[in-house]
Amino acid sequence: MPLSRQAPQPTASVLSATQTARPTASAIKTSQQEGGKMNEVKECLRNIEQTYKIFQQQQFTFIAALEHTREDAHDKIRPVASIGQVQAYMDHHCNNTTDRRILLMFLNICSELNKLCQKLEALHPGTSVTNNILEKCKLLVSPSNDLSTIRAKYPHDVVNHLSCDEAKNHYGGVVSLIPIVLDCMKAWVAHSEKLPRNFLHNVSDGNADSQKRTQQDVSAKASTPLGPHPATLTTATQTLVSYKDYSQEQNSKHGKKEHLNGTGRNTWKYLNGPWKPPGKHSF
Repeated sequence: MPLSRQAPQPTASVLSATQTARPTASAIKTSQQEGGKMNEVKECLRNIEQTYKIFQQQQFTFIAALEHTREDAHDKIRPVASIGQVQAYMDHHCNNTTDRRILLMFLNICSELNKLCQKLEALHPGTSVTNNILEKCKLLVSPSNDLSTIRAKYPHDVVNHLSCDEAKNHYGGVVSLIPIVLDCMKAWVAHSEKLPRNFLHNVSDGNADSQKRTQQDVSAKASTPLGPHPATLTTATQTLVSYKDYSQEQNSKHGKKEHLNGTGRNTWKYLNGPWKPPGKHSF
């Protein structure tokens, strides 16, 4: 009684590949996490904007605090040209609570902008456009960066609230810092949201490409019909099968050759008749 052939069971490599490719939910989860990080960045940016609106309403108080501290520091000539300079005024030359509060508010906003730059940098590797915007933001919020030459332009009116001397020689740069950085960060977010969704995935895990290749391999193996396949034979079995095929082929060719040779000899014998010695013999 012939034995029934059973379909071969999936190999360990196929099972492991299937298990590796199965967690597509993790890729979806990663995408959701990246979307959540972008929403977190946008929320943080909105909070900074709300705080800045409160600060902007008190710009005259801010300028008055800088006047008081500069006078106490005997530093009335040079412009207020860096965040570090404002920090030094508050730490060493601030003598009343109102001045300290408004200067601290300015420094806190700058600190939050600096932290947001780090979040933007960690969100995705960026393009040439977003990287240039981010580098500009990081430079502007650096404590030692010279702010004396920057000016916020329309639609911002912070410079217009200063006198000509204050805007040109003293405070034009320091009051322009926050609105310029906020505009740059909004531009960064706008460019980032136009990028493909897979570009926002975290680059550090590096599993997206490998998971895609594994899925393709599993799909190709799944489409292969069940049953013995020459590709699954061992090297020794392949050699034996090849030798048998070669032997059968050679025997077949040899038999055909002998058949043709025999047919040729019989035909020649039939046409020429029995053999006769050479001479003058005739039929």
